[in-house]
Amino acid sequence: MSSREDILARVRQKLGRNETNAAVARAEIDTVLAAKAQGPRPQVDAEKSALVGRLIDKSRAYSSTVDQVATRGEAPAAIARYLIGLGLPAQAVIWPKLADLDWASAGVIVQARAAQDADLVGITGCFCAVAETGTLMLCGSVDSPAAISLLPETHIAIVPASRIVPGMEEAFALARKELGQLPRAVNFISGPSRTGDIEQTIVLGAHGPYRVHLILIDGA
Repeated sequence: MSSREDILARVRQKLGRNETNAAVARAEIDTVLAAKAQGPRPQVDAEKSALVGRLIDKSRAYSSTVDQVATRGEAPAAIARYLIGLGLPAQAVIWPKLADLDWASAGVIVQARAAQDADLVGITGCFCAVAETGTLMLCGSVDSPAAISLLPETHIAIVPASRIVPGMEEAFALARKELGQLPRAVNFISGPSRTGDIEQTIVLGAHGPYRVHLILIDGA
């Protein structure tokens, strides 16, 4: 048992939780969430092309760059072009779930593991992308280590158009539907890391990557 599981088990014991009453509590939570009325929010066109266009516009507004390809299989070549164009080494750490792509043919050397401090480029997918704010939602797991989007100077995210949702409300609803419960780590990324602490001058890369590049898969 991990430390996290041990702590949660002790909390459940103190609360008198068991499988029977936990199921009842979860049903009550689901009922409350289903009945909850949304407050005022910006209107976002939910049509696919509109979501794609808004995500691109908002991402660029936050200093991200965007490339579009038709299929997932074209992502490695697009990434190679991006890295070569910036004079960056064609090597990266990637989410293990992206290891099936043909990186060798694109000339990109990849390692499917969590990032370390010497890694310059990290390549991830995303759980979904939020069109309203140009935000990527990444859910940490064994196959999608959070460090890959946080430690390297350059973060490249492969984003299927089918995983773009209008707003945060839809993103959390999708997580509840597909994951059942939130994973250990959920990161929301809106462009490169930045700060304006010194004389209100924006500096990129203060607390993480100073480049964020999206590979948008139109046909997915």
